[in-house]
Amino acid sequence: MKIPKSLLVDPERNSVYGSFAVAVSVWAFSYSVIFGQVLILAYYAVWLPLIMVDYRRFLRHLSSAWLPLSFAAYVCFSVFWSDAPGITARTAVQYFSHIACAYVAARAVSVRTLTIGALVGIFVVLLYSLKVGAYSEDVLDGTYNFVGAFASKNQIGFVASLGIYFSVVFIAFLRHGRLSLFLTVPVVLLSAYLLVISHSATSMASTPAVLALVMLLAMSKVLSRRYRRVIFLVGTGMLVVAILVALNLGLMDFVLGLFGKDSTLTGRTYLWEQGWNAAQRAPMLGVGYAAYWVQGFAEAERLWNEFYITTRTGFHFHNTYIEALVELGFVGATLVSLVILRTLYGHVSAVAFGTWRADSVVLAGVMVLLLIRSFVEVEILNPYIMGSFLMYFSFFKLARLPVARPRLSAARIEEANAAKGWSGPEPGIDAAR
Repeated sequence: MKIPKSLLVDPERNSVYGSFAVAVSVWAFSYSVIFGQVLILAYYAVWLPLIMVDYRRFLRHLSSAWLPLSFAAYVCFSVFWSDAPGITARTAVQYFSHIACAYVAARAVSVRTLTIGALVGIFVVLLYSLKVGAYSEDVLDGTYNFVGAFASKNQIGFVASLGIYFSVVFIAFLRHGRLSLFLTVPVVLLSAYLLVISHSATSMASTPAVLALVMLLAMSKVLSRRYRRVIFLVGTGMLVVAILVALNLGLMDFVLGLFGKDSTLTGRTYLWEQGWNAAQRAPMLGVGYAAYWVQGFAEAERLWNEFYITTRTGFHFHNTYIEALVELGFVGATLVSLVILRTLYGHVSAVAFGTWRADSVVLAGVMVLLLIRSFVEVEILNPYIMGSFLMYFSFFKLARLPVARPRLSAARIEEANAAKGWSGPEPGIDAAR
């Protein structure tokens, strides 16, 4: 049996396969630590073979991906000055291949299919965590939080926040019929419940902010392009002023208090200070990708001990930019910041300055969520993480590719003309020959 290529790589026709591939990816991102390499191999298997199905689709306009590819190349080259070259080489190859999978997904899957697959995958992931039912005590703030099958409350909180977000945008922009509405309800209810009992302050604070932004972008649809531009510029200015006022008047401490946090963010400010000091030792190039948190290295062992990380793995500086400064220096931090800002601006400006499209609204919301979390988490610098996959998927979606149409041969054109009662060759046939 021969399967048409369009059912695998055409975003308009591959909703079944695309949703399955995204769901498999979500499961791999969540539980590859538990189930091992088989999930990572499954993740590669659903994306990379698509290149051989229709290589022209994925090689067309490859130059538009120069910025993330430059960052990935820099990550790989950091092996030459890394403090742990073996670890850097292995992890850099994983990160590069992870970006390649996101690139293939962006070229082969529509935003609607991504949303459906994410909802299916998130629902199954959260159900499994609910079945495991594990709780963990946070020794720093003394709270007892639901973690499920994850390693921390922030990880399950992130997945739950994505479940809420994708449910809302699917209902608002992407659903077809009432049945899809009813099928989404269990996902949003389960996500909301697990978000609450996980006590993840980062997720609980960022989710309402992102949904409010999406609502504003959705309401801008009724406005003309001129008014959208004015509102965007004025709103951006007011947001910057509001943030500065909140910082100067101490409102930030009040907001943190609502989520049970103090001004130190449960030790994060001390961790940031340690990261900044570590970055000064190699400010331009860093110590090498993934070469700081290595067992046996004195500074990593000291911080693991201070923060009660008995496993001595899976820890970071809880700030994307400080983590990038330590591992990749000023050059790497600049490159990853440019990727984030270019992606965010690309989708927001598409709504504010161009033709209003639901896809841009959805991906703009995703990037705002990742931007907010980037100041307190590290979710876009590691391979096999949902955050980095979504960011690169959103970046590669900025390129508007022309729709490829099959060329008709001269014989088929003549047959079509004869059926229409035309005589003589169609203009352009001789040129085509």
